[in-house]
Amino acid sequence: MCDPKKLEEIKTSKAKYDDKVAKVLQKMPERKAEFLNTSGIPINRVYTPLDMADFDYLQKLGLPGQYPYTRAVQPTAYRGRYWTMRQYAGFGSAEETNERYHFLLKSGQTGLSVAFDLPTQIGYDSDHPLAQGEVGKVGVSIDSLADMERLFQGIPLDKVSTSMTINSPCAVLLAMYLAVAEKQGVTPDKLRGTVQNDILKEYSSRGTYIFPPRPSMRIITDIFEFCTKEVPQWNTISISGYHIREAGSTAVQEIAFTLANGIAYVEAAIKAGLKVDEFGPRLSFFFNSHSDFLEEVAKYRAARRIWAKIMKERFGATDPRSLMLRFHTQTAGCTLTAQQPLNNIMRVAFQAMSAVLGGTQSLHTNSFDEALALPSETAVQVALRSQQVIAYETNVCDTVDPLAGSYYLENLTDAVEARAQEYIDQIDRLGGSVAAIEKGFVQKEIGASAYRYQQEIEKGERVIVGLNRFQAAEEKLSGLLKVDPEVGERQVARLKELRSTRDNAAVSQALAALKAAAQGTDNLMPLIVKAVRVLATLGEVCDTLRGVFGEYEAPALV
Repeated sequence: MCDPKKLEEIKTSKAKYDDKVAKVLQKMPERKAEFLNTSGIPINRVYTPLDMADFDYLQKLGLPGQYPYTRAVQPTAYRGRYWTMRQYAGFGSAEETNERYHFLLKSGQTGLSVAFDLPTQIGYDSDHPLAQGEVGKVGVSIDSLADMERLFQGIPLDKVSTSMTINSPCAVLLAMYLAVAEKQGVTPDKLRGTVQNDILKEYSSRGTYIFPPRPSMRIITDIFEFCTKEVPQWNTISISGYHIREAGSTAVQEIAFTLANGIAYVEAAIKAGLKVDEFGPRLSFFFNSHSDFLEEVAKYRAARRIWAKIMKERFGATDPRSLMLRFHTQTAGCTLTAQQPLNNIMRVAFQAMSAVLGGTQSLHTNSFDEALALPSETAVQVALRSQQVIAYETNVCDTVDPLAGSYYLENLTDAVEARAQEYIDQIDRLGGSVAAIEKGFVQKEIGASAYRYQQEIEKGERVIVGLNRFQAAEEKLSGLLKVDPEVGERQVARLKELRSTRDNAAVSQALAALKAAAQGTDNLMPLIVKAVRVLATLGEVCDTLRGVFGEYEAPALV
């Protein structure tokens, strides 16, 4: 990396600097005895070429768009086009959410992202007893194909890219989306978008699961196979570290557990008879953007490098697209504060900037009022504007990977990679992600990190502006979004009407065929598509599969 003679000169100069610092510290100590980032990685006072003396540029970095993809997956990155600006949105009824989508598209959003309510996420219709009080509260309520049609009314599905944050009942919602496109006259090969479809992180971090891990993995690989043949431009999974981080993990744990889950999905697909280069190019990822600015940039770069090596060396992928880790990013919801909520605008902007400097392909920016309510129209527009200011005003997108070569950043990228790889190796020794989750390893690691982080805040060791320092008297924030409490009653009425007017014999026949297929080995996706076409509801399809696969119960962790 450097001439040996120059390195010796730097070493001598650094020694003199250290002597000077030692004298300074006697009079003016530093703020902390030890500086650590959120993953516990020590941060040196200063970094020099000595920290990169053995750095192999081509092995560690290479050029953008080339293996190991540390710098970017595309040769020109944002010089070609900006990331997809995709605000996550959904609340109340399909009609209300549809209005928000049209507002966002008019405001310059370039992709849709659907938030579903909790009953939808765990496969219950709005008239299920457990859905009472939750319909439309944290996302949009979708019970049937009719609701999905209302959700995308006036939005041509061949013109937008749609992301759906849905996991256990993913196959059902994807089937409804395909049926809506069919009614619009749009063929599956024209559709672009992503389904989250990542069940493993639900068991460890989020909790919206239905079926046990093994049958859930079958459904996921069925989606892989179906979309590879029928919906070739669709990203069949968004392997999510976001929720792992929101549950309390460190940055290192976020990418380690996420990539370990990715390994499990690839292994399951290969076991199901798929070839890695058939489905590999359509795998995508979803990461959090937290507040430790440079650690986040290093995290994304390390994740790209690790995944490229995994796909090439472990699975023998040869298609360059299979080696590329493409990812969506969302700013960190867990960092938003109800106290002085306008501070959240700055938090989100810095987090968004780190995602951009880390090379994200898609980005959601949180709204400043989300610690208090679902985003208001004003707040969500400000959040979108933060992305647009970064893209059009800061010029950080005019060169690829602008922080590359920073002594600190490259050192930190290596450290994040090494620590993440240690976790991946440990999970391999436990038998892989499914086994590690079943044994409670992942959950315990996340829980311990979450506890440490919260303790740091409560002791004042970690400063959160406006929360544990710099507090101020403030007026209650006005203009918060309130979901109509009657949305549940309207959804129940719609379900009652649907069941009285549809062809119930056709529904029964479709669900019986699905049950028979679930008891065997046939791909379930075509049968789910047929069921939703004849207006079988989300809950009816999921109940049919519950009857075959059973339901998952989380183990008690000690």
